Amino acid sequence: MEADKCIAQEDILVDIAHLLMLYRQKIIAADHAKALMRALLELQKNGVPDAAFDDRFEDIHAGLESLLVSSAGEDSGGRLHMGRSRNDEVAACIRIKLRNELLLQMELLIGLRDILLDLAGQHYDSAMPGFTHFQPAQPTTLAHYLLSYEQAFARDFERLSCAYTRINMSPLGSAAFASTGYPVDRDYTASILGFDGLVQNTMDAVASRDHVLEALADYSILMTTISRLCEELVVWSSPLIGFVTLDDSFCSTSSIMPQKKNPDTAEIMRGKAGSVLGAFTTAAVIVKGLPMSYNRDLQELNPHLWRAVRDVSASTGLLSAILKTSTFNREKMKEKAGEGFSTATDLADFFVRQYDMPFRKAHSIVARAVSLGSVTLESLDQAAGEFSETSLTGRGLTNEQLQAVLSVRGSIAARNHPGGPAPEATARAVRSSREHLIRDKDLLATRKQALSRAIEKMLKEAGRLV
Repeated sequence: MEADKCIAQEDILVDIAHLLMLYRQKIIAADHAKALMRALLELQKNGVPDAAFDDRFEDIHAGLESLLVSSAGEDSGGRLHMGRSRNDEVAACIRIKLRNELLLQMELLIGLRDILLDLAGQHYDSAMPGFTHFQPAQPTTLAHYLLSYEQAFARDFERLSCAYTRINMSPLGSAAFASTGYPVDRDYTASILGFDGLVQNTMDAVASRDHVLEALADYSILMTTISRLCEELVVWSSPLIGFVTLDDSFCSTSSIMPQKKNPDTAEIMRGKAGSVLGAFTTAAVIVKGLPMSYNRDLQELNPHLWRAVRDVSASTGLLSAILKTSTFNREKMKEKAGEGFSTATDLADFFVRQYDMPFRKAHSIVARAVSLGSVTLESLDQAAGEFSETSLTGRGLTNEQLQAVLSVRGSIAARNHPGGPAPEATARAVRSSREHLIRDKDLLATRKQALSRAIEKMLKEAGRLV
């Protein structure tokens, strides 16, 4: 029953659509249809009362039917279930609820991407260290870093968008699994509920939950990305690193240590990633051994689905708020960007271009100089003597050249290729991502309008009936 609360309003919409179809197909008489529709529209307007969730009912579908019998009379109330089963009814409710949740999640992702692009636009020139193996690697910019996550979240949007096309298909008319002997019109109920088409095979329509697994898999991937970003916010906010200051509203203090500022919200969201992945794993295990067609095990899947949906939407909204209110320490990032010999690769590349040296030899020379503790003309000449019996200063290397090559600003500026960290490259990337974001906004608006118009049209038709 607790899980059924998530689909109670959707069940009413499914009932209205089914009743309109029964009336249109002359399966139910006008007086019974009107009595039932009055009761359904009352529930649709005022919400499902607590009485429908009483434990004496097997599920919400039985609870609603009991309310309809009480409101419309036993003779009328008991006729709504003609030509259907709870199997196709609940399958339709889940798809309607899940498609709406997907659209909400896509909207939250658009908001998150918008914030990341805004921040990237403020930090084209904000140098910072890049990491591999969480060791200083090469200098980059904060804009480049933020754009990497925006691109990942754009892919999450695309995955959810593709999942939507498979979720927004109607199982109604499948009944228990073998369809029904009544002259139902499956296309009609699909259309008025805003579905894009039918799940054609009636056994597949009620027995399969791969669309739920797909959504949960996509949510798991999304939460994994959120968790990675949260991990970095946790680490970066430590005074030991000090790259970012999180707003107090997303942090807490210690019960014993008054100086502490703990990044609790980001930590909890890391944990939620595990919960969502657990929901996917649980759902997959529930489904994996089920024979065709419907099995009661599927009822156990629903609580995990709705918990995951709730956790992901909450986390995405919170992450947007955290990023929007965070302060990045540009000076600290700039200070650290050149540490750890982060521009050593640029020096090796310079030797390749300047002296026609094989890259592996240039790599070895620079690596040896680093192991000597400093990258100077003296250490480079010593390393070059060990590997090639040559003198780099003898070949024209000057201290001015060395300092220019090892410059953080120069290193970043040289990487002006598509997707690189140079300010010009990140500015182009922001413009391109903005265009992509606008297209995604338009797609989302089109889908939301289509569903809204379909449901509005259905409710008007229901109003005309009564």
